[in-house]
Amino acid sequence: MSAGLVVFGSFAVLLFLGVPIALSLGMASVITLLYENLPLSIIPANLYSSTGKFVLLAIPFFILGGNIMEKSGISSRLIDFARTLVGHKRSGMAMVCVIVACFFAAISGSGPATVAALGAIIIPAMTQVGYNKASSTALMSTAGAIGIVIPPSITFVIYGSITGNSVGQLFAAGLVPGILMGVVLVIAMQFVSRKWEIETIPKATGAERWAAFKDAFWGIMMPVIILGGIYGGIFTPTEAAAVAAFYGLLVGFFIYKTLKLQDLMTILKDSVSQTAVVMFIVGTASLFSWVLTVTGVASAASNSLITMVGGNKILFLLVVNIILLIAGCFIDANSAMYIILPILYPVATALGIDPIHLGAIMVLNMAIGLVTPPVGINLYTGCGIANISLKEISKAVLPFVFASLLVLILVTYVPGVSTWLPSLISN
Repeated sequence: MSAGLVVFGSFAVLLFLGVPIALSLGMASVITLLYENLPLSIIPANLYSSTGKFVLLAIPFFILGGNIMEKSGISSRLIDFARTLVGHKRSGMAMVCVIVACFFAAISGSGPATVAALGAIIIPAMTQVGYNKASSTALMSTAGAIGIVIPPSITFVIYGSITGNSVGQLFAAGLVPGILMGVVLVIAMQFVSRKWEIETIPKATGAERWAAFKDAFWGIMMPVIILGGIYGGIFTPTEAAAVAAFYGLLVGFFIYKTLKLQDLMTILKDSVSQTAVVMFIVGTASLFSWVLTVTGVASAASNSLITMVGGNKILFLLVVNIILLIAGCFIDANSAMYIILPILYPVATALGIDPIHLGAIMVLNMAIGLVTPPVGINLYTGCGIANISLKEISKAVLPFVFASLLVLILVTYVPGVSTWLPSLISN
């Protein structure tokens, strides 16, 4: 218990002092190792082993592929195509926002990247036809959170690397919940905007839709190649990420011809810096997780949780959601996986809960965490793009958070929503 107070107490104090999460995790781990008289020499080996896993190679490649497709102009092409399909409806631009977010999520695998790539185009387009700027930004930020639910997802990759579960099955587990999340967000926006004067555009002709489809075709094919290759048994998720990056280069340089050689250096620099941030968090969070395990804190917490829920799955899943929703307000998804999973996973296994189902629940919670203050990174990204305050967007995002919670409840207590597709793959 004393080790638990040291590790979580020091972590909380460091966060309160404004120390970045990755550094807080690492420093709290070092403090606990010193308190327990454990050798600090284990730190380099732990950091290397945690980041040197083959499955984690998917992270830099998915980041690179997303950056390539962003710079290739895929965002505007997808938006134009979606607009020809549903732009004539009263809630057309809200639909465009969600549809394109789902498509781009299947390219980037990242929530903030999706908001950054699409927000600068979609938010002004929505306000232009009559949507409130704060609500438009809130919708874009929440739709961007689908980026870690819809496959491929960096957060699912990390869950798979920690638990040893199939990343391909985890990807499949996120597809239906991600689509459901998109549907409820559109419904929520229809409710929010029911009294607004929303302009619509003329219905696109068949020729206009065909032209927009042809223009966006190569971007649409990217998630098809990634997911089709994985589930067709052609390549692993890690290999799929590399193929996606290579495909993006071919499309950018030779098909759309929007990429130049000088752009490549910028893309590589951005991808390296983004990858470094993620992998630094993975390394320090993994060290933190190891400290929880070696000091017995994780097992003690798991035993206490088992005693508290008394073998009741419904109560356990309720506790899981409460813990994760609170954690999502303060720490990022990747850190939460390493901190909380060592405690929850043994309990879930003991209760007979499908680990794929647990993964879907955890990732959906972390997606909601991307838009819950005070540390909702998607909100900050949206605020920066739309030039509005955190206070404005925090109020506007509430209907979309509530809508997302309805999907979370469904996924939590109806396991088939997330396990149906993975079961087909395993069979």
